[in-house]
Amino acid sequence: MHVSVNLLSVFSEETFNAASHFMGTNWVIQFIMQPILIFGVVFHFVMGFVLEIKNKKALGVPYVKNNGAANSSWASRNMIYSGLVILAFIVLHFIDFWFPEINYKYIEALPADPTRYYAELHHKFVSPLRVGAYVIAFVLLGLHLAHGFTSAFQSMGITAGRKKTLKSIGKAYAIVIPALFIIIALYHHFNH
Repeated sequence: MHVSVNLLSVFSEETFNAASHFMGTNWVIQFIMQPILIFGVVFHFVMGFVLEIKNKKALGVPYVKNNGAANSSWASRNMIYSGLVILAFIVLHFIDFWFPEINYKYIEALPADPTRYYAELHHKFVSPLRVGAYVIAFVLLGLHLAHGFTSAFQSMGITAGRKKTLKSIGKAYAIVIPALFIIIALYHHFNH
């Protein structure tokens, strides 16, 4: 949903503004779906750290020599680090978009302006440093998703006979969604 609405900004300012206004004023999205999403993200990060700590404790004595690449992908060995970068990105994203939106609607209580969203989005991608941070975060998100998608279904025990299909779907999702977000950031950066 998030990438779909943001992708509209590449094609039509008016449609993007209308969709963003709907998302920003719909009570189901604002007061039910958004809190559930935030809880899910926080829960995911906490459980990721718990899993990392349990894995370190289970190892006991570290390997004298560990050739991790022989048994696992870079993404699987570095989930904690890509997760930390994604967490930092989420903080940046909240600072860029969510906090200003909360301030606009609830603190300053400004009148509804359904035409403001495009300009706010477009303005955020002027800085090449911010665009670079977004691109790096989305590349790492793609790597994180590529491993996490298949791993999650395997952990739930539902990959039997479907592992190849689920892996293909996971890779496609892990490439397409971050790539679309990168395109959006680059589009707004280069079209100032």
